Amino acid sequence: MAFEESELMIPELEREENLIAAARHVVRALGSKKNLTGDAKKILADLGTQLRSISIASSKEKDLEDRLNAIEEVIMNWEEDQSEYLNAADETRRLIEKLESSTLSKEDKEYKLLHRAYSILQTAMSQLEQVFKNLLSQNTQPFEPEYVSFRSEGDFSDENSVVSFGDESVESFRRDSINDPVSPDVILHLRCIASLMFASGYRQECCHAYTMARREALEQCLAILEIEKQSIENVLRMEWTALNSKIKRWIWGVRIFVRVYLASEKWLADRIFGEGEPVSQVCFVDASKSLMLQLLNFAGAVSIGPRKPEKLFKILDMYEVLSSLVPEVTDLYQDKAGSSVRFEFLEAITGLGDCVKATFLEFEHAIASDGASTPFVGGGIHPLTRYVMNYLETLTDYGEKLNHLLKDKEETEEGKMARHFRSVASILEFNLDEKSKLYKDVPLQHLFLVNNIQYMARKVKGSDELGSIFGDDWIRKRKSKYRQHAMNYQRHSLSPILSFLKDDGIQMQGTTSNVGSKNVLKDKLRSFYIAFEDLYRVQTAWNIPDIQLREELRIALSLKVVQAYRQFVGRHGNQISEKHVKYSAEDLEAYILDFFEGAAKSLQSPRKK
Repeated sequence: MAFEESELMIPELEREENLIAAARHVVRALGSKKNLTGDAKKILADLGTQLRSISIASSKEKDLEDRLNAIEEVIMNWEEDQSEYLNAADETRRLIEKLESSTLSKEDKEYKLLHRAYSILQTAMSQLEQVFKNLLSQNTQPFEPEYVSFRSEGDFSDENSVVSFGDESVESFRRDSINDPVSPDVILHLRCIASLMFASGYRQECCHAYTMARREALEQCLAILEIEKQSIENVLRMEWTALNSKIKRWIWGVRIFVRVYLASEKWLADRIFGEGEPVSQVCFVDASKSLMLQLLNFAGAVSIGPRKPEKLFKILDMYEVLSSLVPEVTDLYQDKAGSSVRFEFLEAITGLGDCVKATFLEFEHAIASDGASTPFVGGGIHPLTRYVMNYLETLTDYGEKLNHLLKDKEETEEGKMARHFRSVASILEFNLDEKSKLYKDVPLQHLFLVNNIQYMARKVKGSDELGSIFGDDWIRKRKSKYRQHAMNYQRHSLSPILSFLKDDGIQMQGTTSNVGSKNVLKDKLRSFYIAFEDLYRVQTAWNIPDIQLREELRIALSLKVVQAYRQFVGRHGNQISEKHVKYSAEDLEAYILDFFEGAAKSLQSPRKK
């Protein structure tokens, strides 16, 4: 009984081994007999070989099972020793490869061991997938461009500004940051995990873990840059002030995102999956594509919005920054994997370019349709004139791009911007001519045109870029034009008062009508003074902003008025008493210096000598 109980305690495998050993002992004993036939000896030899094979296989099965037990213990009990875990998972993979290389049936013990190995490997890969993602997420080193300032610089008016973030700053920041998207000491471990998962047939799971982790990291990058996700509807509904701020932030951030963050991200993918490997490109694209499309969707929304002239500079800035990034984007999003991003990127540039052209044409239309029911006070430089000329001057900063965008199909680019700029200037001149007709005073009509056309010519002459676009001939014609208006201003202003300083109806001293002549002199002087005082009251309120032009017209008035007055009084000084001479020539000369200051004054009494 005791024997039976101890026999029951012997494991099945051990009993099988004892049985095989006993059979081999019988074979050896029989084989030692000398009277065996040749056939019997051959049968015993074959049986011995089979028994040895059974023994070896049984031993291998036991070794495999023992090893799988040890591996499973490591896999099921994650420890700090990650190397041991990776080795255990890799050994499972190799055991599977060995077992798969054999022809097995469902009755074979190796078949059961193979499926057990599959289960262990799946557990290991599931754990490694999570570890891989955690290592990427927990060791991410966000780039915070603290020393790269986001600042605005004024352009053509106080209401508009352009963002300054030079390529040199980007390059400096990129050099400092491009190699550190995650902590360097974990990159080798990430590469080992990826290599093992790929070799084990878990490529898709590894790529998915990478994509999820790095997409979250890139979303954090956009958050650092304060670039929010905006729907097309939100962008189209946004007031210009708010949209302008968003655009400036976008222009500043998109260059950093592509040249710093995405460049670093591509570097990381190459380090983990192998530079030049298709899987590296696929993982990079999958991780970054949605963020790139987010940036491009904003550009697309802006480009389909209302074509308001004030938006043109920001749209040009957006167009320029995307155009400047074409080489980087082409290099980052290579081959078929990145084709969709490349396509969307070029589509965004095209959309912005079309918007630039349409907005510029709307700018021309806005100038032509800018009407007014009341004249501009003082006849100075109209705000429209300042706006348009400063607008054109600012546009010269975009000369090459704008020249390209304004050309029509099948036309060369040469001179397109010049043609459009001259067209804008002509439209402006026509508009100004219409605005001048709102003034009741004919002299002020001409003075208004003097101010505005002179401003246009001065603006063009003072800018090398505008001067090159418009040309010297254009400037000469504008100078001739405003000088003609200046002459017309003087003629219409002075003819009425200078007519009182003519000798019509006055006879010289010693004639029979001397008394009558004196009365005529008195009336002429009185009328002249009244007319001059009225001229003073009116034209001190008129405005010539340009100092040089103001002085030139004052001198011209003074020469004609003072000289005519001095000569008139000199010719008839003996016929009129001093009490009838209200102003001296010097008084008039001094009063004319008050003209065109934009503040109405009145002459109450003559200045004291």
